[in-house]
Amino acid sequence: MASFPDRVTLGRSGLSVGPLGVAGGYGVGARALLYAFDRGVNYFYHGSRRSAGMVAAIRNLVAAGHRDEVVIVLQSYSRLPGLMERSLTRGLTQLGIDTADVLLLGWYNGPPGERLVERAERMRENGMFRHLAVSGHRRRAFVGHEADQRFSVLHIRYNAAHIGVETEVFPHLPAEGRPGIVAYTATCWGALLKARRMPPGEAPLRARDCYRFVLSNPDVNVGMSGPKDDAQMDEALAALDEGPLSVEEDARIRRIGRWVHEHATFGR
Repeated sequence: MASFPDRVTLGRSGLSVGPLGVAGGYGVGARALLYAFDRGVNYFYHGSRRSAGMVAAIRNLVAAGHRDEVVIVLQSYSRLPGLMERSLTRGLTQLGIDTADVLLLGWYNGPPGERLVERAERMRENGMFRHLAVSGHRRRAFVGHEADQRFSVLHIRYNAAHIGVETEVFPHLPAEGRPGIVAYTATCWGALLKARRMPPGEAPLRARDCYRFVLSNPDVNVGMSGPKDDAQMDEALAALDEGPLSVEEDARIRRIGRWVHEHATFGR
């Protein structure tokens, strides 16, 4: 049976990561995060909701000598350079580390302000983080982001109900020196898991199916999970056990995704 790789290279960042990432802000505890690390998950996203579970897990891993094995992502939504730097400083202090692997500038549907990026570059030169990333929802903005060599990693919305990146972004990425691609909202904020959202006669998808859909795309390096508890962490990890989708599974998931998108009440 085919399987996902244990490690992939996160684009031009050169970081070695497991294909499944995990965000701590939805409530998952340290025990589940440490178990996920043992299963090969090492892309740890400590976003705007800086939860106690992620703090405890990272501190535990650092104390146990695993700092070089875990990729720590800190995010800032601030549009003001000084506030962005303070946010990163607080995050580093909270985690007990000197340097983050990735600083993620959150939710940009156009280019981040030049003053902000210049401040981030000075912060990188001062050793506060290693690689700069940007996220957003407007797909076409990423064609500009990928050309800016200061951004090593792009966080992009991608799921079965939002497949526009397959035509609007992925084909435009360079063959050489491409940025790392991290996909988020695999479950479409849970819409793909709800029976009432399904086409007539279709059972809802499982979370593992949604993660497998994302991870089966060779243009994606990391698919993010956002578990709230141990059970949801186990469900995400099951995607690694089951491996890439079959042709039939892919067709079914895309059919459901089209229906969910066409009947959506959320933003497209």
